Amino acid sequence: MSPATRSSTCRRPDTMTRETATLHPRSRAITSTGVAALCLMATGLYMAATAPDEETQGEAARLLFVHVPSAITAYIALGAGLVTAVWYLIRRSPAADLVSAAAIEVGVLFTAITLLTGMIWGRFVWGVWWDWGDARMVSTAVLFFFYLGYLALRRSISDPRVRAVRCAVLGIVGFVQVPIVHYSVLWFRTLHQGPSIIRPDLANSTMDAAFVAPLGAALAAFIAILAYLVAVRVRLARLEAAVDRAASTSQPVGASVGPPSGLSV
Repeated sequence: MSPATRSSTCRRPDTMTRETATLHPRSRAITSTGVAALCLMATGLYMAATAPDEETQGEAARLLFVHVPSAITAYIALGAGLVTAVWYLIRRSPAADLVSAAAIEVGVLFTAITLLTGMIWGRFVWGVWWDWGDARMVSTAVLFFFYLGYLALRRSISDPRVRAVRCAVLGIVGFVQVPIVHYSVLWFRTLHQGPSIIRPDLANSTMDAAFVAPLGAALAAFIAILAYLVAVRVRLARLEAAVDRAASTSQPVGASVGPPSGLSV
């Protein structure tokens, strides 16, 4: 064994520990985003817990500190999926496909949270878990199941390029449902109240002033969580792609072993 080989195989454990403990700058950024999200979430929870009760809804109004930010965050995530899907179709960038898939996947999660908290809020305020006559609830459910179909399509196609193109088109088409969900309460007069934040007449909003700061803190926390989850999901997708490439190019054990020189079989 050569000295170079001995030095490489007999490295001190503490040296290896120091090398493996050094985080890549991208990993540090993801970790910092996660810490910031936790801090913002703690702040938002405290402000929501200490906010005064709403006059007509009482304690049930506190669900809005989760329901409204989750809905807006879902819009942002699906919008990011739309933009990166368009970018993929223009540039055929694999990174754009990964970001689009990650953003839409996290957007589906926040849409599910929106549906769940909306159902719980409706049970306390309206007296029912679900109302098929409410335009907002039904349109949100359509949005949720459409993007579930998007996720199912990604898993059903093995060819990366075909999968990326088809899912990019589907992600673009699906985003049409987002403005329908948001403006459904303005187009149809049903049980659901009007928009709390994103509305044409924001100056005439009926939101209690005491709810503005807690809602803003909760929204900031949800957006930070969105950024963290998308970053983690993209990194995981890259690792999965690297493993798949390694598995597709690897040879079976012993495949490259031939007979000794000078011998024939």
